[in-house]
Amino acid sequence: MIEQQNNLLFGQGERPALILGKYANRHGLITGATGTGKTVTVQVLTENFSRMGVPVFVTDIKGDVSGLSQAGEQKLFLDERAKELHIENYHYEGSPSIFWDIFKKHGHPVRTTIQEIGALYLSRLLELSDAQEGVIAVAFKYAEENDLPLLDLKDLQSLLQYMGDHHQNISSAYGRITNASIGAIQRRLLNLESQQAELLFGEPALELADLMRQDLSGRGIISIMESRNLMMKPQLYATFLLWLMTELFETLPEVGDLPQPKLILFFDEAHLIFNDAPKEVLRRIEQVARLIRSKGVGVYFCTQSPGDIPEDILGQLGNKIQHALRAYTPKDKKVIKAMADSFRPNPDFDTTTVITELGVGEALVSTLEAKGAPSIVDRVKIAPPRCRMAPATDQERQMIMQRSPVGGKYDTDLDRESAHEKLQSRTKLLAEQKAKEQIKLESKNNRYHSEKISGRSQSHTRRRDTVLESMGKSLGRKFTTKVVNAVWKSLFGRKR
Repeated sequence: MIEQQNNLLFGQGERPALILGKYANRHGLITGATGTGKTVTVQVLTENFSRMGVPVFVTDIKGDVSGLSQAGEQKLFLDERAKELHIENYHYEGSPSIFWDIFKKHGHPVRTTIQEIGALYLSRLLELSDAQEGVIAVAFKYAEENDLPLLDLKDLQSLLQYMGDHHQNISSAYGRITNASIGAIQRRLLNLESQQAELLFGEPALELADLMRQDLSGRGIISIMESRNLMMKPQLYATFLLWLMTELFETLPEVGDLPQPKLILFFDEAHLIFNDAPKEVLRRIEQVARLIRSKGVGVYFCTQSPGDIPEDILGQLGNKIQHALRAYTPKDKKVIKAMADSFRPNPDFDTTTVITELGVGEALVSTLEAKGAPSIVDRVKIAPPRCRMAPATDQERQMIMQRSPVGGKYDTDLDRESAHEKLQSRTKLLAEQKAKEQIKLESKNNRYHSEKISGRSQSHTRRRDTVLESMGKSLGRKFTTKVVNAVWKSLFGRKR
């Protein structure tokens, strides 16, 4: 096997099994029954992309993908396969790797924020009604205009509670919202929280640039996403997947077909993604599959059967690697025939028959040729991996994490002041102001009652004074009249 710059060689049939670098962003599919070698093929492709200098993100559903970080153990059948395929400079080595884990147990924490998810995709992820979606839109708008960062779940929950308490004022400014809609959204958030979504939302948020790193030698760093526990929480996994797809699609610039991709995504056991994924996630994956290749990103799905992948997405996968399938039922035979018909026929064998006869480490392969057309299907022996075909131990993970280039950036939680804290302060301030106003009102009322009582007393006293004054004036007039009459009589000797 002769290595060529910017091209990935991963096996040998009648001709080398080759993924051209400029078409590696046209996505791919790796399928086959359990135990036929799919995960090893993922390892081989991943480590070869890394050797080309292409960063890779891969989900680790069973734990064994973590072996990419460790050198493989020398085994005779691997050495013989390398010799048979004429692989030059074959030796055992691990690839530069970074471990990630939303649950913070087996890798660096992965976080994003509520506001990065956005109102539209959060609403569709929660499968809200139109009215409830409108409430979420108002919440995001109100948060933006009132400097209330929505970083984690408690920020959004606090804001919804605040909106419920002040729904009349907010409705008059932003449009009608109801407590019923707010309550329905809060219940959906509780369901998301029950899957430990609070671990996904927060800061520091993951930067895409840290998934697109190279080491000092120019090799692409492989980001291994611990997913054993994550796959048991489908809505949480869908939330993460939706965010990742959205960020890649909206952040990366258009670059067209580069000599080699900027990033490759591998989703192992992809059927687990599509079984319970909300419609918005499926729609987003389809959109990404159609458009993100122009941004230099390739997406590769690994699953048991092509039927596990929705048809709209399946049609976007140009590079196909089909391991053995078993025809135990009429349905199995139908799937095999459909898969065989999707390949460009090879006149030297019957594709339908060969699919059931492939051995472990063999596959039917069709990739895109120089002009972008699919190659004739070929029966290929997959190259042996250089890495370990078993999981890395916990101790090995810890050693890699200790020398990780991103450990100091993400391992410490950041809880800065956001909507929750600001609304708490605002509520406390309003309560204090209300208490002060209540004290003022009570003081005013007490003063009013005191003045009223005092006024009654003064009025009664004034009435008593007025009666005495009238009596005095009357007596004074009578006394004056008598005095005048007496003087007149003495002077003139008769009455007036």
